Amino acid sequence: MSAPTKIRATTKDGLTEVRVLMQHEMDNGRRKDEAGNLIPAWYITDVTARHNGRVVLEGEFGTSVSKNPYLVFRFRGGAVGDKVSISWQDNKGETRSDEVSII
Repeated sequence: MSAPTKIRATTKDGLTEVRVLMQHEMDNGRRKDEAGNLIPAWYITDVTARHNGRVVLEGEFGTSVSKNPYLVFRFRGGAVGDKVSISWQDNKGETRSDEVSII
């Protein structure tokens, strides 16, 4: 199981800003271990953000995204106390979903 996704969501003047730090190794499949063997690719493929259940962001990642991806995005709407959730899936089928309240 992966570490929790760190999420911070704030709202001001009708615009909600979400900052996300996803804990993931994001190996691109081209690195080698000490013995010279390739380390298999392991990376996040899909990310979805929801505000009170409504999709506000969908994205696809690939092997060029660095370890522990950091994502910032904004959307219109959102009030203090509303829920924002972030879900992701990687190329090995592992998934993670976390939620915070907007402050």
